[in-house]
Amino acid sequence: MSQEFWRWKEYNWRASDVSWQDGALITAGVDVGSVSTQAVVMVDGKLYAYANRRTGSDSPESAHKAMEWALQGTGLTLDRIHYIIGTGYGRVNVPFAHKTMTEIACHARGANFLYGPSVRTVLDMGGQDCKAIRIDAQGKVLAFLMNDKCAAGTGRGLEVFADLMQVPIEEMGELSLQVEQEPEPVSSMCVVFAKSEAIGLLRKGWRKNEVLAAYCRAMAHRVALLLTRLGIEREFVITGGIAKNIGVVARVEKELGITALKPNFDTQIAGAVGAALIAREKKR
Repeated sequence: MSQEFWRWKEYNWRASDVSWQDGALITAGVDVGSVSTQAVVMVDGKLYAYANRRTGSDSPESAHKAMEWALQGTGLTLDRIHYIIGTGYGRVNVPFAHKTMTEIACHARGANFLYGPSVRTVLDMGGQDCKAIRIDAQGKVLAFLMNDKCAAGTGRGLEVFADLMQVPIEEMGELSLQVEQEPEPVSSMCVVFAKSEAIGLLRKGWRKNEVLAAYCRAMAHRVALLLTRLGIEREFVITGGIAKNIGVVARVEKELGITALKPNFDTQIAGAVGAALIAREKKR
Protein backbone atom coordinates (compact mmCIF):
# COMPACT_ATOMS: atom_id res chain seq x y z
CA MET A 1 0.00 0.00 0.00
CA SER A 2 1.39 3.42 -0.97
CA GLN A 3 1.95 5.99 1.74
CA GLU A 4 -0.90 8.44 2.30
CA PHE A 5 1.05 11.65 2.77
CA TRP A 6 -2.10 13.68 3.51
CA ARG A 7 -3.01 11.57 6.54
CA TRP A 8 -2.49 13.42 9.82
CA LYS A 9 -2.36 11.94 13.31
CA GLU A 10 -5.65 11.29 15.09
CA TYR A 11 -5.70 11.24 18.88
CA ASN A 12 -7.66 11.69 22.10
CA TRP A 13 -6.85 13.37 25.42
CA ARG A 14 -8.16 13.44 29.00
CA ALA A 15 -7.46 15.76 31.93
CA SER A 16 -5.95 13.95 34.89
CA ASP A 17 -7.08 16.55 37.42
CA VAL A 18 -10.79 16.67 36.53
CA SER A 19 -13.35 14.10 37.71
CA TRP A 20 -16.67 13.85 35.96
CA GLN A 21 -18.14 11.98 38.95
CA ASP A 22 -17.71 15.12 41.06
CA GLY A 23 -19.16 17.44 38.43
CA ALA A 24 -22.57 19.08 38.67
CA LEU A 25 -22.93 19.86 34.96
CA ILE A 26 -21.38 17.87 32.11
CA THR A 27 -21.63 19.29 28.59
CA ALA A 28 -20.17 18.44 25.21
CA GLY A 29 -19.57 19.92 21.79
CA VAL A 30 -19.15 17.99 18.55
CA ASP A 31 -17.64 19.79 15.57
CA VAL A 32 -18.19 17.82 12.38
CA GLY A 33 -16.06 19.45 9.71
CA SER A 34 -15.55 18.53 6.09
CA VAL A 35 -12.10 17.08 6.88
CA SER A 36 -11.96 16.45 10.64
CA THR A 37 -14.35 15.86 13.54
CA GLN A 38 -13.73 16.85 17.16
CA ALA A 39 -15.67 15.92 20.28
CA VAL A 40 -15.04 17.86 23.50
CA VAL A 41 -16.41 17.08 26.97
CA MET A 42 -16.41 19.70 29.72
CA VAL A 43 -17.17 19.27 33.43
CA ASP A 44 -18.45 22.41 35.15
CA GLY A 45 -16.84 24.52 32.44
CA LYS A 46 -13.46 22.78 32.66
CA LEU A 47 -11.93 20.88 29.75
CA TYR A 48 -12.17 17.19 30.60
CA ALA A 49 -11.65 15.14 27.42
CA TYR A 50 -11.52 15.45 23.66
CA ALA A 51 -10.92 13.47 20.50
CA ASN A 52 -9.79 14.59 17.07
CA ARG A 53 -10.26 12.28 14.11
CA ARG A 54 -10.89 12.19 10.38
CA THR A 55 -14.43 12.84 9.13
CA GLY A 56 -15.65 9.87 7.13
CA SER A 57 -18.28 9.67 4.41
CA ASP A 58 -21.01 9.28 7.06
CA SER A 59 -21.29 12.41 9.25
CA PRO A 60 -23.50 10.85 11.98
CA GLU A 61 -21.07 7.94 12.26
CA SER A 62 -18.12 10.35 12.45
CA ALA A 63 -19.84 12.22 15.29
CA HIS A 64 -20.49 8.97 17.18
CA LYS A 65 -16.93 7.70 16.73
CA ALA A 66 -15.38 10.99 17.87
CA MET A 67 -17.54 11.07 20.99
CA GLU A 68 -16.89 7.42 21.77
CA TRP A 69 -13.16 8.00 21.49
CA ALA A 70 -13.30 11.08 23.71
CA LEU A 71 -15.15 9.05 26.37
CA GLN A 72 -12.97 5.96 26.01
CA GLY A 73 -11.67 4.75 29.37
CA THR A 74 -13.45 7.45 31.37
CA GLY A 75 -16.44 5.45 32.56
CA LEU A 76 -18.62 8.34 31.40
CA THR A 77 -21.45 7.41 29.05
CA LEU A 78 -23.32 9.53 26.52
CA ASP A 79 -26.58 9.43 28.51
CA ARG A 80 -24.87 11.09 31.50
CA ILE A 81 -23.95 14.20 29.50
CA HIS A 82 -26.50 16.88 30.31
CA TYR A 83 -26.36 18.95 27.13
CA ILE A 84 -24.66 18.55 23.73
CA ILE A 85 -24.33 21.01 20.87
CA GLY A 86 -23.38 20.11 17.32
CA THR A 87 -21.44 22.53 15.15
CA GLY A 88 -19.40 22.63 11.97
CA TYR A 89 -20.09 21.72 8.37
CA GLY A 90 -22.10 18.62 9.42
CA ARG A 91 -23.72 20.01 12.56
CA VAL A 92 -27.21 18.90 11.54
CA ASN A 93 -25.88 15.33 11.40
CA VAL A 94 -25.01 14.97 15.08
CA PRO A 95 -27.90 12.68 16.05
CA PHE A 96 -27.40 12.95 19.83
CA ALA A 97 -27.09 16.78 19.94
CA HIS A 98 -29.74 18.82 21.74
CA LYS A 99 -29.10 21.88 19.58
CA THR A 100 -26.87 23.12 16.75
CA MET A 101 -24.81 26.32 16.50
CA THR A 102 -22.76 27.85 13.71
CA GLU A 103 -19.05 27.17 13.71
CA ILE A 104 -18.39 30.93 13.65
CA ALA A 105 -20.08 31.44 17.04
CA CYS A 106 -18.42 28.32 18.45
CA HIS A 107 -14.90 29.16 17.26
CA ALA A 108 -15.28 32.64 18.74
CA ARG A 109 -16.20 31.23 22.16
CA GLY A 110 -13.61 28.49 21.92
CA ALA A 111 -10.82 30.93 21.09
CA ASN A 112 -11.87 33.11 24.02
CA PHE A 113 -11.63 30.10 26.36
CA LEU A 114 -8.38 28.66 24.99
CA TYR A 115 -6.45 31.92 24.60
CA GLY A 116 -8.09 34.28 27.08
CA PRO A 117 -10.41 37.32 27.04
CA SER A 118 -7.82 39.61 25.42
CA VAL A 119 -8.39 37.96 22.01
CA ARG A 120 -10.11 40.23 19.50
CA THR A 121 -9.41 38.62 16.10
CA VAL A 122 -9.74 34.93 15.22
CA LEU A 123 -8.65 33.34 11.95
CA ASP A 124 -10.23 29.90 11.59
CA MET A 125 -8.41 28.00 8.84
CA GLY A 126 -10.51 24.90 8.31
CA GLY A 127 -10.83 22.01 5.91
CA GLN A 128 -13.04 23.69 3.33
CA ASP A 129 -13.08 27.40 4.17
CA CYS A 130 -11.39 30.19 6.10
CA LYS A 131 -13.15 32.61 8.42
CA ALA A 132 -11.96 35.91 9.86
CA ILE A 133 -13.87 36.74 13.05
CA ARG A 134 -13.79 39.78 15.31
CA ILE A 135 -14.92 39.13 18.89
CA ASP A 136 -15.37 40.90 22.22
CA ALA A 137 -14.00 40.04 25.68
CA GLN A 138 -16.77 37.48 26.22
CA GLY A 139 -16.10 35.66 22.96
CA LYS A 140 -19.18 36.97 21.19
CA VAL A 141 -19.02 37.61 17.44
CA LEU A 142 -18.93 41.28 16.41
CA ALA A 143 -18.19 40.79 12.71
CA PHE A 144 -16.91 38.11 10.34
CA LEU A 145 -15.93 37.37 6.77
CA MET A 146 -15.66 33.96 5.11
CA ASN A 147 -13.91 32.68 2.02
CA ASP A 148 -15.22 29.31 0.83
CA LYS A 149 -15.02 29.53 -2.97
CA CYS A 150 -12.33 26.91 -3.46
CA ALA A 151 -10.17 24.38 -1.60
CA ALA A 152 -7.15 26.63 -2.19
CA GLY A 153 -6.21 28.16 1.15
CA THR A 154 -7.87 25.37 3.14
CA GLY A 155 -6.90 22.14 4.86
CA ARG A 156 -8.11 20.06 1.95
CA GLY A 157 -5.85 22.04 -0.37
CA LEU A 158 -2.89 21.22 1.87
CA GLU A 159 -3.79 17.53 1.75
CA VAL A 160 -3.85 17.60 -2.05
CA PHE A 161 -0.40 19.19 -2.09
CA ALA A 162 0.97 16.75 0.50
CA ASP A 163 0.14 13.86 -1.82
CA LEU A 164 1.34 15.69 -4.91
CA MET A 165 4.70 16.54 -3.34
CA GLN A 166 4.94 13.23 -1.47
CA VAL A 167 5.71 15.05 1.77
CA PRO A 168 3.95 14.15 5.06
CA ILE A 169 1.45 16.90 5.81
CA GLU A 170 2.96 17.55 9.25
CA GLU A 171 6.34 18.32 7.65
CA MET A 172 5.16 20.67 4.89
CA GLY A 173 5.38 23.87 6.93
CA GLU A 174 8.91 23.37 8.18
CA LEU A 175 10.13 22.27 4.75
CA SER A 176 8.57 25.33 3.10
CA LEU A 177 10.68 27.61 5.30
CA GLN A 178 13.93 25.99 4.16
CA VAL A 179 14.48 28.36 1.25
CA GLU A 180 17.14 31.02 0.77
CA GLN A 181 14.71 33.40 -0.90
CA GLU A 182 10.91 33.50 -0.96
CA PRO A 183 9.59 32.41 -4.38
CA GLU A 184 6.62 34.02 -6.08
CA PRO A 185 3.31 32.48 -4.89
CA VAL A 186 1.46 29.97 -7.03
CA SER A 187 -2.19 30.54 -7.97
CA SER A 188 -4.11 31.19 -4.77
CA MET A 189 -7.58 31.17 -6.30
CA CYS A 190 -7.97 27.54 -7.36
CA VAL A 191 -6.36 24.36 -6.03
CA VAL A 192 -6.59 22.71 -9.47
CA PHE A 193 -4.66 25.57 -11.11
CA ALA A 194 -2.21 25.65 -8.21
CA LYS A 195 -1.60 21.92 -8.57
CA SER A 196 -0.98 22.23 -12.33
CA GLU A 197 1.35 25.17 -11.74
CA ALA A 198 3.27 23.21 -9.10
CA ILE A 199 3.77 20.29 -11.49
CA GLY A 200 5.11 22.72 -14.07
CA LEU A 201 7.55 24.20 -11.56
CA LEU A 202 8.84 20.75 -10.61
CA ARG A 203 9.45 19.98 -14.28
CA LYS A 204 11.44 23.20 -14.53
CA GLY A 205 13.74 21.95 -11.80
CA TRP A 206 12.27 23.60 -8.71
CA ARG A 207 12.92 21.71 -5.48
CA LYS A 208 10.05 20.50 -3.31
CA ASN A 209 10.74 23.03 -0.56
CA GLU A 210 10.60 25.86 -3.10
CA VAL A 211 7.24 24.72 -4.50
CA LEU A 212 5.86 24.28 -0.99
CA ALA A 213 7.07 27.77 -0.09
CA ALA A 214 5.27 29.16 -3.13
CA TYR A 215 2.05 27.39 -2.14
CA CYS A 216 2.22 28.33 1.55
CA ARG A 217 2.90 31.92 0.56
CA ALA A 218 -0.18 31.91 -1.68
CA MET A 219 -2.33 30.53 1.16
CA ALA A 220 -0.98 33.12 3.58
CA HIS A 221 -1.61 35.97 1.17
CA ARG A 222 -5.17 34.86 0.58
CA VAL A 223 -6.15 34.77 4.27
CA ALA A 224 -4.18 37.95 5.02
CA LEU A 225 -6.37 39.76 2.49
CA LEU A 226 -9.46 38.36 4.22
CA LEU A 227 -8.24 39.64 7.60
CA THR A 228 -7.37 43.03 6.14
CA ARG A 229 -10.89 43.36 4.76
CA LEU A 230 -12.35 42.55 8.16
CA GLY A 231 -10.00 44.86 10.04
CA ILE A 232 -7.61 43.03 12.33
CA GLU A 233 -7.36 43.93 16.01
CA ARG A 234 -4.93 42.59 18.62
CA GLU A 235 -4.81 40.09 20.19
CA PHE A 236 -4.80 37.73 17.21
CA VAL A 237 -5.12 33.93 17.15
CA ILE A 238 -5.37 31.19 14.53
CA THR A 239 -7.57 28.13 14.96
CA GLY A 240 -8.19 25.08 12.78
CA GLY A 241 -5.87 22.49 11.33
CA ILE A 242 -3.77 24.86 9.20
CA ALA A 243 -2.72 26.65 12.40
CA LYS A 244 -0.36 23.68 12.84
CA ASN A 245 1.46 24.56 9.60
CA ILE A 246 4.29 26.91 10.62
CA GLY A 247 4.99 27.72 6.97
CA VAL A 248 1.55 29.28 6.52
CA VAL A 249 1.37 30.84 10.00
CA ALA A 250 4.79 32.52 9.75
CA ARG A 251 3.90 34.02 6.37
CA VAL A 252 0.50 35.26 7.58
CA GLU A 253 2.24 36.94 10.52
CA LYS A 254 4.79 38.53 8.19
CA GLU A 255 2.14 39.91 5.84
CA LEU A 256 0.10 41.36 8.69
CA GLY A 257 3.00 42.48 10.83
CA ILE A 258 1.36 40.79 13.84
CA THR A 259 2.44 37.72 15.80
CA ALA A 260 -0.35 35.28 16.64
CA LEU A 261 -0.70 34.05 20.22
CA LYS A 262 0.75 30.57 20.65
CA PRO A 263 -1.70 27.77 21.48
CA ASN A 264 -1.62 25.58 24.59
CA PHE A 265 -4.09 23.07 23.17
CA ASP A 266 -4.88 21.51 19.82
CA THR A 267 -5.99 24.34 17.53
CA GLN A 268 -8.54 22.05 15.89
CA ILE A 269 -10.71 21.72 19.01
CA ALA A 270 -11.66 25.40 19.29
CA GLY A 271 -15.05 24.93 17.64
CA ALA A 272 -16.01 21.94 19.77
CA VAL A 273 -14.82 23.72 22.93
CA GLY A 274 -17.02 26.69 22.09
CA ALA A 275 -19.98 24.37 21.47
CA ALA A 276 -19.48 22.70 24.86
CA LEU A 277 -19.32 26.10 26.58
CA ILE A 278 -22.50 27.33 24.86
CA ALA A 279 -24.12 23.98 25.82
CA ARG A 280 -23.34 24.79 29.46
CA GLU A 281 -25.07 28.16 29.15
CA LYS A 282 -28.10 26.61 27.46
CA LYS A 283 -28.49 23.99 30.17
CA ARG A 284 -28.04 26.47 33.00
